[in-house]
Amino acid sequence: MVEKVKNESAAGDLPAVRVGIDVGGTFTHAVAIDGTTRKILGKAKVPTSHRAKEGVARGIVDALHGLLQEADIKPEQVNFIAHSTTQATNALLEGDLAKVGIIGMGAGLNKALAEHSTRLGKIEVAPGCFMDTCYRFIATDKPPSDELLEKTIKDLIAEGAGAIACSEAFAVDGPENEQRAAQVASRLGVLFTAGSEVSQLYGLKVRTRTAVINAGILPKMIESANLTEESVRGSGITAPIMIMRSDGGVMDIDAMRKRPILSILSGPAAGVAAAMMFLRISDGVFVEVGGTSTDMSAIANGRALIRSAEIGGHRVYMRTLDVRTVGVAGGSMLRLTGSGVKDVGPRSAHIAGLKYASFEAPDPRPYTVKLVRPLAKDPEDYLALLRPQSEATDPAASDFTITPTCASNLLGLVPAGDCASGNVETIGEAFKSLAAHLHKDNLQIRDLATEIMKSAAKKCVPVIRALIADHKLDPELTKLVGGGGGAAAIVPFVAHEMGLNFALAEHADVISAIGVAMALIRETVERQVANAGQANETILAMRQEVFEAVHRMGADPLTIEVHVEIDSKTNIIRATASGSSKFYEDSAALSLSEAERLKVVADSLRTEPAHVKLLCRSRTFEVYGLDGARRSGKFKLFQAARKPLRILDAKGVLRLQARDGVAEVATAAAVDALILRFCEEHATWGDAGKTIPSFIMLVQGKIIDLSGLLDEGQVRALAAAELKEQSADVQVIIVAKFN
Repeated sequence: MVEKVKNESAAGDLPAVRVGIDVGGTFTHAVAIDGTTRKILGKAKVPTSHRAKEGVARGIVDALHGLLQEADIKPEQVNFIAHSTTQATNALLEGDLAKVGIIGMGAGLNKALAEHSTRLGKIEVAPGCFMDTCYRFIATDKPPSDELLEKTIKDLIAEGAGAIACSEAFAVDGPENEQRAAQVASRLGVLFTAGSEVSQLYGLKVRTRTAVINAGILPKMIESANLTEESVRGSGITAPIMIMRSDGGVMDIDAMRKRPILSILSGPAAGVAAAMMFLRISDGVFVEVGGTSTDMSAIANGRALIRSAEIGGHRVYMRTLDVRTVGVAGGSMLRLTGSGVKDVGPRSAHIAGLKYASFEAPDPRPYTVKLVRPLAKDPEDYLALLRPQSEATDPAASDFTITPTCASNLLGLVPAGDCASGNVETIGEAFKSLAAHLHKDNLQIRDLATEIMKSAAKKCVPVIRALIADHKLDPELTKLVGGGGGAAAIVPFVAHEMGLNFALAEHADVISAIGVAMALIRETVERQVANAGQANETILAMRQEVFEAVHRMGADPLTIEVHVEIDSKTNIIRATASGSSKFYEDSAALSLSEAERLKVVADSLRTEPAHVKLLCRSRTFEVYGLDGARRSGKFKLFQAARKPLRILDAKGVLRLQARDGVAEVATAAAVDALILRFCEEHATWGDAGKTIPSFIMLVQGKIIDLSGLLDEGQVRALAAAELKEQSADVQVIIVAKFN
C-alpha cells in the first residue's frame, strides 16, 4: 500500500529526498522526506518478509520500489537512504547463527587466565537458543606466524565454523596479533571478527563474547546487506546506504558488514531518532504505541539516554537505547471478571484474529459477548464481541473486540483525523453490549471506558516514573510525546494521570520510518584510562577519532557534534560523534515572530508571556528566562531562587531547557575566560571536592554538550577544540546548568 503526499515544491524544482525504511514486526514502512523542507513526499507499507528466503531484506526492497514508483521520485533525487533491520535480532531469537571458531590468545603469566576467559563453549543468546563454538588457543609469547594462524583457522573451519572470532588478552593496548589473524582470514576468504575491533574496553571475557556474537551473525547479515545494496543500486540510487544502530544513530553499510552486532536491539531506535530529529524533543519521554506493546524511552538535552546492552542475560560491550516495553497498547484486549474489567493485555486483537470495534460499521442490534483464549495456553477470559447472526453469512464480516483505542475514542481523547480515530457509533454499541454483560446500565459506559484506560495506564505510569527517576529528568520539564499508530489510544490518558504535558506526533503511524530517514550518522569510541581526571590528551584524541569516523561515513563536518562523557568510577571515557548527511535547511521556512517565541517559552515555563524575557542571543540561538526568579516547594521563603532557562533556535523551536542556570554570549576568543568565570562563580563544594556546573556550548547551529566532563580543565580543553576552526569573533553562547 502506497500513499502519495502532495508535493508542494516549486514546479520543475526536484527536491533532494531522504528515504527511511522501518522494519516492524508486522509491516515494513517506507517514507520519502524532502531534505530541505522536511515535508513527507510519500509513504509505502508492505508486509514484513520474515519468512522470505532473503529475510526482511525482501520487504525492504519491495517497500523501496513501491515508494519510488508511486510517489514519482527519481533515483537521482535520493541523497540519503537508510533502513532499520530485525535480521540480527531474528537470527538470535531463532538460533539462525553460524558456528563460531574462537581463537584465544595470551602470553606469559596471563596465558591460563586468557584461555579460561576466551573458551566460552555454548553461548545462550536468547531463552532456549544457543550459539555453538569451537576453540583453539595460541600462546603469543612470540608473535604467531602466518602458517600457524592459517592452520588454526583451517582446523576450526573443518570443525564446522562458519566464521572466526579472535580475542587476545590486553589486545586493546596492542592489537597486532589480532590484526595479523584478520589478514590471514581475509586471504582465506573467511569471515572474521577481532575483539579489539568491537570494543576498546578491558574485560577479556565480555570483549570475547561480544566478538563471538558479532561473528555468529556475520554470514546472515552480509547476505542481507548484499541483497539490499544490489537492489538499491539496481534501482539507480547512488546515495550511501545506512543501517540503524541500537543507539539511535545510523552507520554505513560497510561498517555494518564489520560490526552487525550494532544493529541488534535497534527495533525501537528509529522512533527515538524521530523524536529527536523530527519532533525536536529536548526533554521528555517518547512513548511509541503499537498494537500489542508500548516502548518508552527518555530524552534529555536533546539526546536519547543510553545503557549497556545484554544478550541472553549476559553483558556485551555495546551501547543501546534505554527502551522499556510494556504489554499494553492500542490493540490490547480486555480480560473480564463477572462484574468488571480485570486487566488490559497482554494479548492484542490481531493475535486473536479479531478486529477493533473502532473501525467497524455500526449495527444497532446488540452484539454477543464471548470470552475467548487468544492462544492455547491463555486463560479463557478475554473479551470478544460476536456480530448479530445475520452478519455471520457475510464473508467480509468478522468478530471484533473492545480495545484502549475504542475506550479513548469514547472518552473523546483521540483527535479528529488521527489514524486511531474510530467510528463512535459502533464503539458506543459495543460498550452497551459489554455493559449489559457486566450488569451495568448505559449511563455507566463512560465509567467503563475510564476503568479500561486506568487499567492500561497502570502498566505505563510506573515505567515512565522509573525512567524519569533513573535518568534524573526534571518532572517540570518532562513532556510525554506519543508516536506509533496507537499513540492517541494511550498517551493522552497516561499524561492526564501523571499531570504531565503531552503531544502526539504528526504522521504518528510512520514515525519510526521518519526517524530512520532523519537519523544522524553516529560512532562511539570507549577507552579505559588509569586516571580519567588527568586524561585531557586522550579526550582530545578520542574526539578527533570519532569526528573523522562519522566524516568518513558521509557526515557533513559542519553538522558533526561530539559528546564526551566520563565515568569517574570505572575511568571509562566515551566519545560519541553524530552528524548529518547533507541535510539542507529551508531558508524560506517560516520563523516565529517575537510574540510567538515568547508564547512558546511561556507555555514551557507555565507562565504568561509578560513574565518572560530574552537573556541573550546569537545568530542561531536565543536564551530566555523569567522576569524574576522562581521558588518552589513547601518552604519557598527559605529556598534559593531558581533561574529556569529555555533555548530556542533560529526557527523558534524549543531546543533545550534548564531548571536552573545562567547563560551569556561571548566571542569565540572570550569563551575560555567565560567558562573559567562561571566555574568560579557557580561551583559547589562537598565531600567529593569541587563540582562544576554542567556546560553546554551553542555555536553556529550546533549544540555542544560538555556536561559529561569532570573538571574545568577538561571543559576548557574540549571547548577550545570545538572552536578551533571558528573565527575569533563568532558569537558563542555558554550555558551553565546547576545540578
